[in-house]
Amino acid sequence: MITPMLAEMTGSIHIGLACLGAAVGVGLIGMGASEAVGRNPGAATKILVQAILSTAFAEGIVFFAIFLVTKGTHYAVGQ
Repeated sequence: MITPMLAEMTGSIHIGLACLGAAVGVGLIGMGASEAVGRNPGAATKILVQAILSTAFAEGIVFFAIFLVTKGTHYAVGQ
C-alpha cells in the first residue's frame, strides 16, 4: 500500500528537480545568447540557431524525466 504512494512522491520530486534544472539552463542559454549578440551583432543568426538547439536539448531532459517516472510508477504499482 505504501509502495505506490512512495513511488508517486519520488517521481514528483524528480520531475520537479528536472523542471527546475531545465528552467535554469534555458535562462542561462538566453542570457549567454543575449550577451553574444550584444558583442557581435553580425553573428546573430548563428547564435540564434545554437540557442534554439540548446534550449530544445535542455527541455528534452524534462520529457525524459517524465517518461522515466511514468514507466517506474507503472512497475511499482504492478508489483
